[in-house]
Amino acid sequence: MAKRLLLKNLLEIGEGLCRDDNVVIGYAAERLDQSQPLSLGASARLRSGTVIYEGSVIGAHFATGHNVVIREQNRIGDRVSVWSNSVIDYGCRIGSNVLIHCNVYIAQFTVIEDDVFIAPGTMVANDKYPVDRNNLKGPTICRGARIGVNSTILPGIRIGRDAMIGAGSVVTHDVPDGMTWYGVPARAAG
Repeated sequence: MAKRLLLKNLLEIGEGLCRDDNVVIGYAAERLDQSQPLSLGASARLRSGTVIYEGSVIGAHFATGHNVVIREQNRIGDRVSVWSNSVIDYGCRIGSNVLIHCNVYIAQFTVIEDDVFIAPGTMVANDKYPVDRNNLKGPTICRGARIGVNSTILPGIRIGRDAMIGAGSVVTHDVPDGMTWYGVPARAAG
């Protein structure tokens, strides 16, 4: 059990919060040595089962589906939606106008730029060699990229600006700007 359960004195919550029952805001992160403030922007909509850990900065008009977990030390922009049963692990950077659909896992240290769409079932990895905690590196998903249903993006990969990844793809190499890639492993379309 966490030493610090809820950090109500370290919460900064913007006006217009709409939250269902069974929402936890400011959950204590056991991996941190001391409490860190949580900032949640104006007009947030949090549905039941959402848990937001301490130590993140989240912009205005943030919305969650049901059973969403937002871990600690994330920076999330304005107008971001994270839908049901998705997890944003710690230390991620997410821009504005981003939609992360249902059943998505975003690994630690992932960077997602503005205007990105991530379809249901996408898995984002950060460890090239499992249990190698010294070399974690999430991918970078650049502005305007679209990721298809049930895709997997491996560690350190760059998905270029306005690129599209087809459904069910496994992305093992960088994807250039504006390109469509699909398949296992993903390759350029055409």
